[in-house]
Amino acid sequence: MNASPEGSNRKRGARLLIVGPPGSGKGTQAKFIADVFGIPAISTGDIFRHHIMHQTELGVRVKAIVDAGDYVPDSLTNELVAQRLSEPDAANGFLLDGYPRTLEQVRFLDDLLAGDGRLEAVIRLTADEDELVRRLTHRAHEQGRADDTEEAIRHRQEVYARQTAPILDVYRERGLLVEVDGTGGVDEVAARIREALAARGIGDAGDTAAA
Repeated sequence: MNASPEGSNRKRGARLLIVGPPGSGKGTQAKFIADVFGIPAISTGDIFRHHIMHQTELGVRVKAIVDAGDYVPDSLTNELVAQRLSEPDAANGFLLDGYPRTLEQVRFLDDLLAGDGRLEAVIRLTADEDELVRRLTHRAHEQGRADDTEEAIRHRQEVYARQTAPILDVYRERGLLVEVDGTGGVDEVAARIREALAARGIGDAGDTAAA
């Protein structure tokens, strides 16, 4: 298929979710995917920071919770995500990063998307835990973060696995889970993701190969 530099994928858009353990390069890949499809990469962390920085009503509520050392409750997170997805740039699709994190959030997202079409795929970046630990430990040493020990890094990996398992099970049962090897170079992983999505009819193999 002959495509212009903008590519048909950018016009088409897609409704996607990406998950991956700490150190998997999820944030980097999210930006690449968003660029290929011409959709916003929406991170709950970025949403929180935006509202806090601009001192919106929601931001004031979030800041008070975070400053108290508590987790932002599902109800407030859902409200923030719903508001973000209602913005014009998300009308043609989006890539969610860091949401949903709980089964309650999954149910809320189902209801939210019921009228406009559900998720098309959930991209799961996989990687060997030991390799991720080595990568993050090396990064911590380079950045002088002495408190970011191997033990702490392994604990974060365990927390990720425990928290995301129920979510992944739901999407696996729905046939939406796309598992991609997250090890290797950035471009290599990005190509794997595009090929995996194209194999499911999301995007065009010709366009994605050149993206």
